[in-house]
Amino acid sequence: MARIRVLIVDDSAVVRQVVSGMLTEAGIEVMDAVADPIAAMSRLVHGWPDVILLDVEMPRMDGITFLKKIMAERPTPVVICSTLTEKGARTTIDAMAAGAVSVVAKPRLGLKQFLLESAEELTTTIRAATRVNAARLARRHPIAAPVPKHTADAVLPPGVPGTSGALSQMTERIVAIGTSTGGTQALEVVLTALPRVSPGIVVVQHMPEKFTAAFAERLNRLCEIEVKEAQSNDRVTQGRALIAPGGKHLAVRRSGAQHVVEVIDGPLVNRHRPSVDVLFRSVARSAGRNALGIIMTGMGDDGAAGLAEMHAAGARTVAQDEESCVVFGMPREAIKRGGVDKVVPLSAISKEIALVQAQRS
Repeated sequence: MARIRVLIVDDSAVVRQVVSGMLTEAGIEVMDAVADPIAAMSRLVHGWPDVILLDVEMPRMDGITFLKKIMAERPTPVVICSTLTEKGARTTIDAMAAGAVSVVAKPRLGLKQFLLESAEELTTTIRAATRVNAARLARRHPIAAPVPKHTADAVLPPGVPGTSGALSQMTERIVAIGTSTGGTQALEVVLTALPRVSPGIVVVQHMPEKFTAAFAERLNRLCEIEVKEAQSNDRVTQGRALIAPGGKHLAVRRSGAQHVVEVIDGPLVNRHRPSVDVLFRSVARSAGRNALGIIMTGMGDDGAAGLAEMHAAGARTVAQDEESCVVFGMPREAIKRGGVDKVVPLSAISKEIALVQAQRS
């Protein structure tokens, strides 16, 4: 296997030094570590990396402007390394919308120790970035700690059936969406295409804590439907999409003739929190055949087992096709497990959601 080459662009000397050392130790080649995009552009004249690790707030040129230049000239997997601040989160979401494939959060204080403790997560994220479909980054349609790989059983134990009415026909229909790498851009494509009168939607997008609120706010500005970061007891209702908060699992439960969400703690499931499997299992139990499950672009297999549970409960299930995915990992695994009724391109997913509303009407 060819050695991965990384270009680090960060105005922090600590980040450049510590990250260069940990990547080299992990067998990843650091072709250079520079302080700003102007220096990076000079370096790129002499060679191109497999992955760019990019800060967003830098002197001379900000990371988003540089990212857009990269995507226009030669689409390349870019991992954002951003601070855990409100401003940093908002800027990072703009970077993800511009084509970045993943984000690694960093604090303003205790940075060196944090980076050393996050070495495995950072190297895993960079290795995963090399497997994205760079062509999809160009077209604009559009990680993991060393812990046991829990299943949804760790949060929602198996063998607990839904209520007797959960699988019966209801007027209210809900849509559950799970996605990861490439999902920020893909969700924007889907949700901005929906009219205000659309079924209630619940979403898990793999994203660190602090960033999901800014992501939801951005989508809310762009969409006709309301988009918000979920809070416990929020109702899943027409014209609203609820985004799982980073660092928490999201589950749906039946409340009379309605569905509401619960934001819950718990271990990482499939090395993620929030986990798509947790959301899909809860929807299978609470909504059964009154739901649509959608699995979209992403690395790994989170959501594959949960979508199979939704399928078994009578829900209609859809997977994004390989050609339109940035990474086909999650949809591929769901298809392998037999939990997918239909495979469609990204551009057709909003039409599948519209069918749910038509059935309700």
